[in-house]
Amino acid sequence: MGQILVGTCSWTDRALVGSGWYPPGRRDAEGRLRHYAERFGVVEVDASYYALPGERNSRLWAERTPDGFVFDVKAFSLLTGHPTREAVMPDGLRAEHRDPAVLDQVWDRFAAGIEPLREAGRLGSVLFQFPPWFRPGERAEAFLRECAERTAGWQLAVEFRHPSWWEPGQAGATGALLTRHGMAAVAVDMTQKLASSVPPVTPVTSPRLSVVRFHGRSTAWGTGSKEDRFRHAYGEDELAEWLPRVRRLAERTEQVHVLFNNCCGDAAVSAAETMKRLLDEARPTDDARPTHDVRSTDDVRSTDDVPPADAAPSTAARLPRARPAPGVPPTPGPRPTPARSSSSSSPRRAAG
Repeated sequence: MGQILVGTCSWTDRALVGSGWYPPGRRDAEGRLRHYAERFGVVEVDASYYALPGERNSRLWAERTPDGFVFDVKAFSLLTGHPTREAVMPDGLRAEHRDPAVLDQVWDRFAAGIEPLREAGRLGSVLFQFPPWFRPGERAEAFLRECAERTAGWQLAVEFRHPSWWEPGQAGATGALLTRHGMAAVAVDMTQKLASSVPPVTPVTSPRLSVVRFHGRSTAWGTGSKEDRFRHAYGEDELAEWLPRVRRLAERTEQVHVLFNNCCGDAAVSAAETMKRLLDEARPTDDARPTHDVRSTDDVRSTDDVPPADAAPSTAARLPRARPAPGVPPTPGPRPTPARSSSSSSPRRAAG
């Protein structure tokens, strides 16, 4: 059985900071992270989507967290084809994802920014969350292949926002594509009442990692404000639906990251605390099935096969194990060397 680490998709969200969850005396930058890391084993760095991560911050994060704690870092918006503000681009670069020279520099900056986490054994995965217009097709496959080449040595997790990737008839090919590149498929929990709803299937595409992200079940997902999109307080029964599925993922991977993205007030940390408790209490024999209107993992059974460990890319670093014995330092993986690209392909054009 692999490890199951539970956490949230940010520890610095303004609504969380203002909710009172952080106690007096631990509301500065260092205190917040230390308080969070005492309660959870993983956190997602959301800020790296909006601006390139800096080496200094990454080094401080590593110093302020215990051995075994890991950060899942969200890829910078330009690297996944999302609109990017010129103001956050380094050295006056244009926010132009079609320019290979710009992409090369941004990739280099991103890699350097997260290197201290990797060196310290704190880098769990890099999350590539693709936009809704990124659909299956030859150009999308070419883009994923380029991502894999540029990130050799990292564990990547991929979340698709267009439901067609996991619909019957396509799901098998999607799972095979991610497996080929050693990328972990991200399962999602969200409302199933919208045409854009991604089904919560749970294929295993990497022997090292599976990720589940809980977005809440607001029907304002695609139209409302940030608060409207993520306003959902998970009930214990809704979380219990996922217990057997999370455990099945853990039976087939080294680590499972369960992350809550319903970032309104303290809703995400509250749900994460409840999920941790339920997982501790649940028996491995629990075989309850989800009761809300979702597709089960059986819809993509053909994508569930995990490649044998010796078939995994030789450059892929093993995920750090939680809380190693005192005095035993984590062993980081090889440093990735972002590949230079002569291609003009881009995430937006790869949308197919």
